[in-house]
Amino acid sequence: MRGEIVIVGGGAGGLELASKLGRKLGPSKVFLVDSRLYHIWKPSLHEVAAGTLDIHQEGLSYQMLAHDNGFSFVYGPLTGLDAAAKRLTIGAIRTAQEEEVLPERTLEFGALVIAVGSTSNYFGVPGAKEYTISLNATEDAERFRLQLLKLLARADARKPHEPAAGVDIVIIGGGATGVELAAELREASAVYTTYGFQHLKPQQDVRITLLEGAPRILAPLPERVSNAALKLLHERGIKVVNECRVTGIGPDQVSDKNGNVYPSDLCVWAAGIRAPEFLGTLGLPLAKGGQIEVDGFLRVKDAPDIYAMGDCAACVDAGGKMVPPRAQAAHQQADYLLATFLRQQAGKAPQAKPYEYKDYGSLVSFGQTTTVGSLMGSLKGLSWFVEGFFARMMYVSLHLMHHAAVLGAVRTGVLALARFLIKRSTPQVKLH
Repeated sequence: MRGEIVIVGGGAGGLELASKLGRKLGPSKVFLVDSRLYHIWKPSLHEVAAGTLDIHQEGLSYQMLAHDNGFSFVYGPLTGLDAAAKRLTIGAIRTAQEEEVLPERTLEFGALVIAVGSTSNYFGVPGAKEYTISLNATEDAERFRLQLLKLLARADARKPHEPAAGVDIVIIGGGATGVELAAELREASAVYTTYGFQHLKPQQDVRITLLEGAPRILAPLPERVSNAALKLLHERGIKVVNECRVTGIGPDQVSDKNGNVYPSDLCVWAAGIRAPEFLGTLGLPLAKGGQIEVDGFLRVKDAPDIYAMGDCAACVDAGGKMVPPRAQAAHQQADYLLATFLRQQAGKAPQAKPYEYKDYGSLVSFGQTTTVGSLMGSLKGLSWFVEGFFARMMYVSLHLMHHAAVLGAVRTGVLALARFLIKRSTPQVKLH
C-alpha cells in the first residue's frame, strides 16, 4: 500500500486533517492509521466514565468516516518507521484469544503526519500505574464506569447493615480533566440513586476527593476561574486538597508527603501527560518530555516530509512559546497542515509564515448544566470570565464544531437532535 499523505492517529486533530484532505484529494491519496475502530472526542471521556454519555452512541466509526469523507482507513498500531525509505510498519490485529485478524503490513508514504496524542505521566509515584485508572481512551473510561457500578451495588447492599458503607473516589490532579470528572461524578451519583441504589445518599455515601499538587486547582487558568470552580466543587460536596504531593498509591488508599491517608475504592490519575513511549523507537528527534521535535512549520527536524502535531509534538510557535497540549491547538495545527498539503498538491510554493498558536480561552464543564471559563479577546492579554448557561452552550458548541468538521453541518445537526430525543426516552446514566 502507498498513500500520498499518511496520518497516524485519529484523535481530534488527525481525524479533522484526514477528513478535510480526503474531501479534497480522495482515498487513493489520503490514508488514516489508527489502532482503534472508532473515534470519540477525548474531552468527553469524563462523561463516559461517569455514565452520563454512552460510548456506543457517541463513538464514530473510522470506516464510516473514511467512506463519507474520501480517505482510506488502515486499522492497526504503528510499530515501525523507516524514514529514509518512507515506509511504516503497521502491527497485526489479534483477538483476545490471540487469533490473527489482520497480519502485519507495510505502508509507504509521500508525506507522513504523526498525531498520536498523549498518555499519562505517573512521575514515578509508587503504585500509580498499578492502582489508578487514567482516562486516556474509551476502554479506560468504560472500565471506570463498570467498576463504579459494581461498587455502588455492593455499597447499596451493605448499607442497611453497615451505616458507614459507601464508595470512596480519589481523583489525583486538579486540571480540567480532574475537575470535570469530579463534577460529573457528583451529578451522576445523584441519578444512580434513583435507578435502584436507593439506600445510598449521593453526597454522603459517594465520597469524592480531589488532590492537587499546586496551590490551586486549574492552575494554568486565571485565578477567578479557579476560585469559581472551587466554589462549585464545594457546593457539590467534593473535598479539594491543594498543595498535596502524592507519594504512594495502594489498592485501597492514597498517601501524601505529610502522612495523610485518603481511603480509595476507585482512584483516577489525572495529574500529567507525556508523549507515548513507542515514539522513542521510531528514530526521530525527541524533546525532554518524549515529544517529537518539530520546527515552526510542524516539520520533524532532520526528517524530510515527516510532520507531527497535537500533544505528541514539541512545537515552539512563531511567538517563541511552547504550544500547550490542548484540543484547540490540535485543531489549529490541522488547518495549518491542510493548507500546507493543498499547496503542495497544487504545485504552489510552501507557506512562508510558520504556525502561530492562538489562545481563545478555556472552558471547564460542571455537569450537564453549568460551565465556567475565560474567553480571550482580540487584544493581547484581554480575557472575559464566563459562567453558567451561556458558558455551557459555548462548551457544547466546541463538541459540535468538531463533529461538523468530520461529519458536515447537516449531519451534525441531525445527530444533535437525535441525541436530544434519545436522552428524553432513556435513563440519564448508562446502567449496564
